[in-house]
Amino acid sequence: MKGTGRLALVGDVGGTNARFALVDLDASDCTLQQAQTLRNDDFASLQHAIETYLAAVGQRPKYAAIAVASPVSADEIRLTNRAWSFSQREMQASLGLDALHVINDFGAIAWAIPTLQPQDYVRLFGPDNIKTGPISVLGPGTGLGVALLVGDAAKGWNVVATEGGHVSFAPVGDEERMIEQWMTARHGRTSTERVLCGKGISEIDAVYRGVPAVASSVGPGEAGMHGSLRDPAEIVAAALDGHDVAARQTLARFCAMLGSVAGDCVLIHGAHSVVIAGGIVPRFIPFLRSSAFRERFLMKGRYVAYLERIDVRVIVHPNPGLLGAATAIRQFQISTAENTP
Repeated sequence: MKGTGRLALVGDVGGTNARFALVDLDASDCTLQQAQTLRNDDFASLQHAIETYLAAVGQRPKYAAIAVASPVSADEIRLTNRAWSFSQREMQASLGLDALHVINDFGAIAWAIPTLQPQDYVRLFGPDNIKTGPISVLGPGTGLGVALLVGDAAKGWNVVATEGGHVSFAPVGDEERMIEQWMTARHGRTSTERVLCGKGISEIDAVYRGVPAVASSVGPGEAGMHGSLRDPAEIVAAALDGHDVAARQTLARFCAMLGSVAGDCVLIHGAHSVVIAGGIVPRFIPFLRSSAFRERFLMKGRYVAYLERIDVRVIVHPNPGLLGAATAIRQFQISTAENTP
C-alpha cells in the first residue's frame, strides 16, 4: 500500500459499473491506489458494493467522495439509471466516515480536467483552449452526462453539475424525426439522453431494422413479441466492421446527433472547449472523426465562425470519474481546513 497519510475512498458510480479507489490526502498528487471496477448487477445496494471493495483492499478510510449518476440536491440520493437509493447521512454513519462528499458523476469528470495530461486526450479539432474555462463536458454512457467547468489555474476552478442530458431531443431531418417518434411511442417522451446513450444505440438500430415501437421497454438482448434490441457493443463492433448496414447507419446517426448536442452545449455554456467523456465514444474515435459530427457541430447558422474556434477533444484516461472525485475531495478538505477557526 503506497502512502501513509490520510486515506480517502473515491468512487464513480454509474448505471452499469461502480469504480472505486483509494487516494492519499496528504500526498502531493491525486494518484489512484488499488482501483477496482465492480458490476452493479452483483450488488443489492451501493453500500454493499463499497463494503465489498473495502473488505477486498483491507482498508477503512475516514473520508470519502462518491460520484453518482444522479442529481445531488438533498440527503436522499436516487440513481437515475439504477434502482439504488441511499441517505448520505445514514451511509456516512454506517461506513464510519468522518466526512462523505457525494457529487454528480459528470461534475466529477469536470473536476478531473485540470489534472489530466496531454496523453489523456485525443484532440478532434480546433485550437488548444483547454487551459481556461468555460469548458463544456458531456458524454454518453448508460445515460448522457453534462457538466460545466469554469475558471482557470490561476484563479481556481469551479464545477457546475447539470442534468442537461434530459433536455428534449431536437431532431434534424426525416430520419431523426422517425427516431424521435419511435422513442416517444415507446417511452412517452424523447430526451437527448434517450438517443445518446448505450440503450439509445440499441433503439436507433431497432428503428433502422424496422422493429416496431412497443409500449413496454425491451432490454438489449431480450427477445420480445415484436423483435429484439441488439447489444450496443455488438452494434458498434458491427458498424466498425462495415458489413452491417443498419449498424453502420446507427453509429453514423449517433455521431451526427452527438455533434449537434455538443454544439448546443457550447452555445448554452459560452464555452471555449468541449470535452467528451463516457465509456462509449473512445471505442470509435476514428469513425467519429470521419462522421458528420463536425458538420453538425458547426451547423448553428450565424454562429459557424464562433464554433470553428472551439477546442473539441475526447478523454481517453481510463478513470476520469475517480480522478475527479479525488481532486474534488482534496479541494473540499482544503476548503474545510481554511474555514476552520
